[in-house]
Amino acid sequence: MHDASELVLARLPSGVPIRTTVHVYGEGDLVEGPDGPALDVPDDGGPVVYAQAAQHGREVNGTAVLRRLHERLTDEGQGSADADLAGTLVTVPVADPLTFDRVSYTTPESLDATHSNMNRCWPGDEDGTLHERMAARLWTFASAADAIIDLHTGSPAMLTHTVYMRGDETCRSLAEAFGTDLLLAEAAGDDADTEWSERGFAGKLRVAATREGIPTITPELAHSREIVPDAVETGLSGILGVLRHEGLLPGETRSWDGTVARNHLGRVNAAESGLFTTAPDLSVGDSVATDELLGVVHDPTTFEALQTARADRDGIVYSLARESTVTAGSTLVGVAERLEE
Repeated sequence: MHDASELVLARLPSGVPIRTTVHVYGEGDLVEGPDGPALDVPDDGGPVVYAQAAQHGREVNGTAVLRRLHERLTDEGQGSADADLAGTLVTVPVADPLTFDRVSYTTPESLDATHSNMNRCWPGDEDGTLHERMAARLWTFASAADAIIDLHTGSPAMLTHTVYMRGDETCRSLAEAFGTDLLLAEAAGDDADTEWSERGFAGKLRVAATREGIPTITPELAHSREIVPDAVETGLSGILGVLRHEGLLPGETRSWDGTVARNHLGRVNAAESGLFTTAPDLSVGDSVATDELLGVVHDPTTFEALQTARADRDGIVYSLARESTVTAGSTLVGVAERLEE
């Protein structure tokens, strides 16, 4: 069973509504409430999984994943065996239309000067800024779930991984069910790095939901701005794994035998602006040791070597700057530090 409805997230100054679409599959239904569509799940309706994509508008592979999943779960999938869910799946393919239309990561200050990044203001505020109102509207669906998948994508030079709340074993098992080879454990609260709080990570959907007792993961699929078949296949396989893990689909989840690493604050930044040349043969996914050469930043006019970038820890290269022109403070290489099991 599938139902879909237009969802008004907020309104622009002119009165034009900011619209998206919410889809419901399985046992649940969409009913009309005072503020628009609402989720109705029978008492014996089984578990609920919520999945959204394009919270950052340039991250379109997650949207393509949800389209492929829709085809598999409906008649458009030519009668797939996965059509009958023992529970409810709620999906929102475009969580942030404001950034989607601009193919951007954040909104202009004129639209939301306080929260330009929607993923810093969860669970939202129905009387707040545009992004806070949008998050609050989506939170009415997400907060009804037993598990949440917030689909994101990185750059072509970022290793596919899944982020979960460090120390939360339920989130960890959900991440394993999604199945990426690399899992990044992100700390929170008193255990987090100073930078974690300075960057407003407490307002991430994953953090807000986990603190409410809802296991949540953030898969980071490869590539932004373009639909990449391999990334879509990874995302589709991952969501099906989660649906099996949560009991909505029959079958056992795949056994997971990957790597767990510390969250992605292990960045090596540019000390000076210039042109960055990576070390020969350095690639995403490589293992590096402390003090290993990662690359050199040169002055493009004098050819002077301004910075020799080296790893500050043993770990895995999960991101690598591919645009050679860098400014001081920008990330050159991200190194994820392996965690002992």
